[in-house]
Amino acid sequence: MITTPIAAGDWLIVAPSLITMLGGALCLMLRKHTDLQPKLGITLLGALVLASFALLVRVLDHGVITMVMGNWLPPFGIAVTADTLGATLTFIGSVVAFCAGVFGMKTVSNSGRRYGFYPFLLLLMTGVCGSFLTADIFNLYVWFEVLLISSYGLLILGNDRIQLDGAVKYGVLNLVGTNLFLIATGLLYGIFGTLNMADIAIKVAELENPASGTLATVAALYFLAFAMKAAAFPVNFWLPASYHTPNIVVSAVFAGLLTKVGVYALIRIFVLILPASLGYMADIFGLVAIVTLMTGALGALAQTEIRRLLGYLVIAGIGSMLAGVAVASNSEVATLAISGAIFYAVHSIIVMTALYMSAGIMNMMGGSYNLRKLGGLYQKSIAFAGVFLILAFAVSGLPPFSGFWPKIMLVDAAFKDDRFWLGAAILVSGFLTTLAMGRIWIFAFWRGGPEGTPDGQSVEVSGSSQSDLASGAIWLPLGILTALVVYFGIQPEWMIELSTQGASSVVDPFGYIRSVFGEQG
Repeated sequence: MITTPIAAGDWLIVAPSLITMLGGALCLMLRKHTDLQPKLGITLLGALVLASFALLVRVLDHGVITMVMGNWLPPFGIAVTADTLGATLTFIGSVVAFCAGVFGMKTVSNSGRRYGFYPFLLLLMTGVCGSFLTADIFNLYVWFEVLLISSYGLLILGNDRIQLDGAVKYGVLNLVGTNLFLIATGLLYGIFGTLNMADIAIKVAELENPASGTLATVAALYFLAFAMKAAAFPVNFWLPASYHTPNIVVSAVFAGLLTKVGVYALIRIFVLILPASLGYMADIFGLVAIVTLMTGALGALAQTEIRRLLGYLVIAGIGSMLAGVAVASNSEVATLAISGAIFYAVHSIIVMTALYMSAGIMNMMGGSYNLRKLGGLYQKSIAFAGVFLILAFAVSGLPPFSGFWPKIMLVDAAFKDDRFWLGAAILVSGFLTTLAMGRIWIFAFWRGGPEGTPDGQSVEVSGSSQSDLASGAIWLPLGILTALVVYFGIQPEWMIELSTQGASSVVDPFGYIRSVFGEQG
């Protein structure tokens, strides 16, 4: 057993899960007090941002930190480990959740508050933060279940027919992915007798044949399970069929966070634990990345419903991140490739959340999510038109915004690995994304009114009242996210450094293993 006292700062590693778990329970008990729900929920989400930022600072100052539950030495005790990768994603996820909580003040009705928007949001973040910080594979499965159960509650909040239809599509494939995850974890335990990630990484490195048939089966099952959760081709059609159905703030959270947890799991499993499996599966990763990029971008071009269009852009972004994982099979460019994937994940979390919020504002202004029924929004708010243009440039990977730098890193890594088709796919997808976002801009903002409006004329489109649009709860979260998009584009050095450190912790896991096992590691 561990008998040495735990440093006070290391308790920060469990703070995100404790704040959200206890906070979710408190909000649930007080759910009938609908006026209190936003104040309590946003306060708790603000505390989560502060705690996750303090954890990130602690990791940057002291390196990887680990706490083992029950004072049992690993691999017997369940380890919670924060490296730069996990701490960064926890912090960015917390910021997005806080912005969603504020945005929900105006977009979630009293009925939605009463039936659990803020408790579900907090419990969703329990699962998200737990997934980013656990060092135990079965514990990762548990946190996945926590976030999935919470996401089901958020998805059907409102009880509309279309929401129930979307929830069935969302739930079926995710349940299949969850079962594959559990089967693969059982097989992995049967092989190694442990589920501690650091311990498995050590034992895999000691194998004479790390590409054995049984381990190959485990790798294939993990790949399929997390590809479903990340919405990679060909198991991604549940996403555009479900993300347009819930309240727009729920769609924003889902688009920003849920698929990124799947990508994070792929990085942890294949780069940290099963690098040999990544070596012979790299071409599969690359092919899936290319098709995911193309189907996402082309799917977006075919849509007239803004939320469906944005759903396909989420898929295209997943393709870019998978491209980084594919290239990481080459040890010479692995750090560059994974750092590009991490930076892109951070960028996508922020920009996709902001775009869904923007879609909600467009609906408030124009009364519809359909591009055929929108127009003239530029005249209603020049400032909002400018914000949307910034986000459109960012999601397309154009300078000087946050999407530019990770795409440069990913394309550079792909070319250095002689995977020219992969790099070209990233660039072509970015071009097609630019066209898709340009369609939104031209039809919703630049055109004078709905479809059929003569050139040079303006037709008023009806939406929410001016008092609703004047609410700070609408513009503050969008302003925060847009500011981050601009900051990470103009001053990318900090995020590049964080991404590089995060990539190094999985490509060369010595510090991670040493943190879990101490001097014996």
